[in-house]
Amino acid sequence: MTAAPTPKPEASAWLRLQERAHREFAARVAAVTDWSAPTPDTEWNVAQLVSHVIEEQQWVPWLLSGLTTRQAKGRLRPLGGDLLQEWRLYSLAATTAWHDAEPDAEVNLSYDTVAVIDYLKEQVSDVTIHTWDLARAIGADERLDTELIEAVWTVFEPQRDTLEASGLYAPSVPVPEDAPLQSRLLALTGRDDRVAV
Repeated sequence: MTAAPTPKPEASAWLRLQERAHREFAARVAAVTDWSAPTPDTEWNVAQLVSHVIEEQQWVPWLLSGLTTRQAKGRLRPLGGDLLQEWRLYSLAATTAWHDAEPDAEVNLSYDTVAVIDYLKEQVSDVTIHTWDLARAIGADERLDTELIEAVWTVFEPQRDTLEASGLYAPSVPVPEDAPLQSRLLALTGRDDRVAV
């Protein structure tokens, strides 16, 4: 039996960040008491936001196994009513798949074929931003892990113009250059953590 190759330093760092992002999100999911509460993602309530993040995890093992998005879509199942349990299930499945994947391999996404490491960075970034959304929605601690914020900034800041043009996020919010990094990161995605709920 051949041992799995040791991940490169960058991949190892992002695998740790993925686990940390999932822990941060899990803590907020466990604190939800009102699943119908509104969120900063104005089209979603809390249940819809959490479902979105879980559904993103459903894709991960299938896409990392080499399936196309069309092939993977047919293997996804509807979520059950216990979203905390569904999060635990699919978070574990995704985390396991990330550790089994070769970082330099290619993965087919809906918009392009990218390296696994780039898909991993995208997923860590998505979960991190939505953790803040969920925290704001339920009145939980909005402070995110500093290392996560710093890492996601390195992904999003170089894509500042692309992010705004993509339509995936609201237009960026102007914030002072000396604002905390978390505030500047959220502002890139159209979120303003200075505005009280």
